[in-house]
Amino acid sequence: MQAAFIRNGYLWIKIGAAEEQITAEPGNFTNTPKWSYDGQWLLYEKKSQEPHSPDMGNSTEIWVFNVKSKKHKRIFQGGGNAKWAPSDYRIAFTSNGVLNISDMNQFYNIALGVDDYNWYPDGKGFILSSSAVLKPDGWTSPILYKVQLPEQLEDMNLTQHVKPIFTIPKKIGNGKASIMSINATTLEFSPDGKWISFIVSPTASLAMDSDMVCVISPDGKNFEVIDEMILHLDVPKWAPGRNLLGYIAGGGRIVMGFKNKKLKVAELPAFKTLNLTPAKFAEMGFTWVDNERLVASRVDESEWSNDPQRRPEPTLCLIQLNMTQQTRITYPKNSIGDYNPLYLKTAGKLTWVRKKLAGQKGDIWAAELSGKNAKVWAKDVEQYSFYENRCQKSGS
Repeated sequence: MQAAFIRNGYLWIKIGAAEEQITAEPGNFTNTPKWSYDGQWLLYEKKSQEPHSPDMGNSTEIWVFNVKSKKHKRIFQGGGNAKWAPSDYRIAFTSNGVLNISDMNQFYNIALGVDDYNWYPDGKGFILSSSAVLKPDGWTSPILYKVQLPEQLEDMNLTQHVKPIFTIPKKIGNGKASIMSINATTLEFSPDGKWISFIVSPTASLAMDSDMVCVISPDGKNFEVIDEMILHLDVPKWAPGRNLLGYIAGGGRIVMGFKNKKLKVAELPAFKTLNLTPAKFAEMGFTWVDNERLVASRVDESEWSNDPQRRPEPTLCLIQLNMTQQTRITYPKNSIGDYNPLYLKTAGKLTWVRKKLAGQKGDIWAAELSGKNAKVWAKDVEQYSFYENRCQKSGS
């Protein structure tokens, strides 16, 4: 097991049983650290110690760390949302709406007016979104684009290689709820590359209560609103090898109560949806184990309480698709819960964070999938990510 995590303002890595603090100065880390496809490099973002310029606040710096040489290198100052290419050492990031690629020596401008993006699985282009903007006659629509990269990035033309795929309607819904379409984020390809899942959100305050999980074919011809969800529990995730999209359905922020949060799986292209959450329970997070099994972080349905001791804390539950039987597999002490389940296939381990709901940090635990042989793997951890054979697995 190989992971990177933040602890008390420092960046650490742990490989097997060996922990190592890799930053000498405390920092304000702004994103989850990310492993390169081969686990040899770590990408991280932190606030700069000094303002970028006298009239600006402290900007975000993008750094890399090499596991073998133990050397750090700053890639860019004033950027963020950095993501490794799927199978090499290129890094994409945005800065003031401009999408860029760095080869760790220099960077190239790729596209303008970008809200969010992701690499195509082959690393030869991007799916990206622009957000709606407010005009005198109202909001425009978010738009999805494809960017095909030229062989030589020096030949990149900022508009020639960009192709609009789809204009998202100004208002979308699932029959029960509807939202204004302002942002399209969290773009993820299905295992066979034939679908892209993403989240459409309204303006910031409204996005706390209602967002829509959507899917689209890469050519833009098939667009579907799947269901309502909120941003602050867990993101939609594809099964490892089937076109099954898992997500936590239900609107309303958690302070409205621990209810109406159901783990569902949508099968594409049939658009059949299966609800996996029994009555009187609500879900806080989930992970795929394989194409037939998931693990959910589940609470008893209840009203919100301002007293932290009276809020329900989740336990982990193993779910088998197409079977009614679901098995509780963790038993934390009262007033502490098990969050962010994450199954690591190569290690054959289930991991999670044991903490309080409002806690910024907790302990990473690891166990067999059955919950047996559960042990603390790393203590006092904040944002973290595991490396696993080209699959980026992260939690917070």
